[in-house]
Amino acid sequence: MGMAVAQKMLSLGHEVVIVGRSKEKLEQAKQKLKKVEVHQVDFTKEDEVAKFFDKVGEFDHLVTTAANFVMGPFLSMPLSEAKSFFEGKFWGQYLAAKHGAPKMRAHGSITFFCGIAAERPFMQFAAGSAINAAIHGLTRQLALELSPIRVNAIAPGTVVTPVWDGSNVDFVKEGKKLPVKRVGKPEDIAEGVRFLIECGFTTGSIVTIDGGGRLV
Repeated sequence: MGMAVAQKMLSLGHEVVIVGRSKEKLEQAKQKLKKVEVHQVDFTKEDEVAKFFDKVGEFDHLVTTAANFVMGPFLSMPLSEAKSFFEGKFWGQYLAAKHGAPKMRAHGSITFFCGIAAERPFMQFAAGSAINAAIHGLTRQLALELSPIRVNAIAPGTVVTPVWDGSNVDFVKEGKKLPVKRVGKPEDIAEGVRFLIECGFTTGSIVTIDGGGRLV
């Protein structure tokens, strides 16, 4: 999804900086997108996050798409795995906002990523549901506290991305369950991000892009 967002923003004439933990993935992004700046940063480490934003200086929009992904039964999942999930998906975004907001121009925006599990929980995803709900609360709080910077979040449904590699999910079958009769594509999510960046009257909103998944 991050790659699709970067491609969309480049097509609209934005300057794009991509940040991630994997040097290999950053190099792949650089080769594919060409006109981007890349930085290797572990967003679970506050000192690295602070140094990165000090280096970048002033900017306009922050989009936090990266996260790990953990599933498993609540009663048997090791606490260390649940904590690692929180570190990557919640605290990583929290730290990005904390150190990024002071460098943002007043007309800027922050777009977090959560997920529909905050409102429509599913089996073996207790940590994920809790994290997504926490991001909902953080989004609304920061929309007030960081004003006039706008703060919103994207809540994707089932989207075909590498996070599902190796899983046994039948995406054709899953898509048929949805009102739109297909699962999501990264490009669908990128359109939502574009809207939140461009619409100057939207803040504190959770934009659900799930093909109607909450309804069925």
